[in-house]
Amino acid sequence: MTTGTERDDLRYTRIPLSTRTAEIPALGFGTLIPDPGDTKTAIQAALEVGFRQFDCAERYRNEAVVGEAMQAVFRRGAVRRGDVFVASKLWNNNHRPERVKPAFDASLRRLQLDYVDLYLIHTPFAFQPGDEQDPRDARGNVIYDSGVTLVETWGAMERLMDNDRCRAIGLSDVSIDQLDDVLRSARIRPAVVQVESHPYLPQWDLLDRCKREGIVLLAFAPLGHSFEPRLLDDPVITTIAKRVGKTPAQVLLAWALQRGTALLTTSKTRSRIQENFEVSALPGDAMREINDGIQTRYRFNEVVKTGIPGFIPRGN
Repeated sequence: MTTGTERDDLRYTRIPLSTRTAEIPALGFGTLIPDPGDTKTAIQAALEVGFRQFDCAERYRNEAVVGEAMQAVFRRGAVRRGDVFVASKLWNNNHRPERVKPAFDASLRRLQLDYVDLYLIHTPFAFQPGDEQDPRDARGNVIYDSGVTLVETWGAMERLMDNDRCRAIGLSDVSIDQLDDVLRSARIRPAVVQVESHPYLPQWDLLDRCKREGIVLLAFAPLGHSFEPRLLDDPVITTIAKRVGKTPAQVLLAWALQRGTALLTTSKTRSRIQENFEVSALPGDAMREINDGIQTRYRFNEVVKTGIPGFIPRGN
């Protein structure tokens, strides 16, 4: 059983990175919110509540709004830029090495930042290079780019680290085999691997590999999704929540933090944002119940198979 002080500190967990960016705040906020107005109010609320890690992406098409919201809080002096860990991601149509830096620079401009703390390859799939984020042929099939490899794209990512505008680089939506491909050739090793992970998709093998390599696993969808099977309604989770006096969401977020991952949670509602930040440690028996008692296995986002993100509607 942990002490009250330890429980209070869980939400402030920071995990060391292998690069010159010292640490990543483990409890993070994802910015995939379709409506611009909702995006702005959610980002400001998250900063005010206490979130200090923010995950952005070119593909979300809202970096400019995210940047405006952050800058408004910074200007008020409520939060300092140096206390906030901001990540963005390279989209699939920019995998050619000559396109990586222009894409990175464009994200910085939209976010109104001098640097980002982390820049990820959004998926290991290269799409046809160009301005179209979702290139399709006449039959509606994605047009992939066979003229570039993930290792070649990684080489261009490494060159972004030659100055302080990019402080760490990483991968997203990769398998262990794809991670190994990069590790074998890397001059600069990935600091972070972002993947879907929750008790229905615990990714134990990948987590163990990341820990051995000194890589932070950053979990998205830690609460599952709104469609079936609903992780928030799982009887193991709801029973523990009642017993420890927390919500099912808080139980799931605590589980993710205590197993050694960073995570991303998203909401446009201030009360839910506050709830998701007020995480405290679970007792050991609760952790064991989740690890051993939940047998359901389900992936909500099939992006790892196609490079097409399942949580972003086509056309957005």
